[in-house]
Amino acid sequence: MAVYFSIFLVIVTVITGIVWLADKFYLAPQRQLKLADAQAQCASPLSENIVTKLIEPSALVDTSVQIFPVIAFVLILRSFIYEPFQIPSGSMMPTLLDGDFILVNKFNYGLRDPVVRNKFFQVGLPDRGDVVVFKYPRDPQIDYIKRVIGLPGDRVIYKNKILYIKSACLPSDAKCPDFEQVKQTFKNKTDYNDDGMPLTRYTSTMADKTHDFLVNEQILPRTQHYFQQSGTQANEFFVPKGHYFVMGDNRDNSLDGRFWGFVPEENLVGEAVAIWMSFDFDRTPDSFLPHWIPTNVRFSRIGGIE
Repeated sequence: MAVYFSIFLVIVTVITGIVWLADKFYLAPQRQLKLADAQAQCASPLSENIVTKLIEPSALVDTSVQIFPVIAFVLILRSFIYEPFQIPSGSMMPTLLDGDFILVNKFNYGLRDPVVRNKFFQVGLPDRGDVVVFKYPRDPQIDYIKRVIGLPGDRVIYKNKILYIKSACLPSDAKCPDFEQVKQTFKNKTDYNDDGMPLTRYTSTMADKTHDFLVNEQILPRTQHYFQQSGTQANEFFVPKGHYFVMGDNRDNSLDGRFWGFVPEENLVGEAVAIWMSFDFDRTPDSFLPHWIPTNVRFSRIGGIE
């Protein structure tokens, strides 16, 4: 849907921009010439109503001239700086909740054209621990949001619900580090999924970024369903060049890179940086409200994303 909206926005901007240019450099001067000719043929000054009718543009031209600057601003802002998204599921709990509305910084990872998405200006690349929005590799029409766990060249192991990462280095490097366990600290707090099942909360730090994540201690890892990569163990992932390995913070309720592989760099949309609004849609079974009407505003959630 976001792709179609981008295409629609570009088309409207181009059409209104052409009309705006035509009016500024041709149509408006022609109306002024028409007014001057009419005035020259009259002995007395023309009435205000007649002047207005002679220089007034058509409804189509006037509408295009009025909305072009607004549409162009929205296109630039949405395509190259910030784009809003809504979180549709609980795969990133507790960092993001269903009903959170977030802002995604599209400048951090380079500028791309809004239609074909070819990068034309390099700015930076994701760091480990970034929360990123990307085009789902198996269906680029769908936007996903997960946390970057592995960078190009990394080896990642997810064993017994613990992360181990071997950072990228040359095979001949004698100082190449072995797998290091990503530090995780138990927090004396219990969260619950949509079915009321208890989830254990941990705190982890990656690249100086601290975040919480959830683990369901009552179910086993679904290793048999993991993405199978040649030359690796069933729970091991070697991140190819130009790709990233991502996981959801709700570790046992997230369809992420463990199950479908890696995110190509060209699929990156941007970094999720802030929650600008959050709605709660929970309701009692006997509620008469439609599912799309919020029941509460979670003002406490508005702010930056860790």
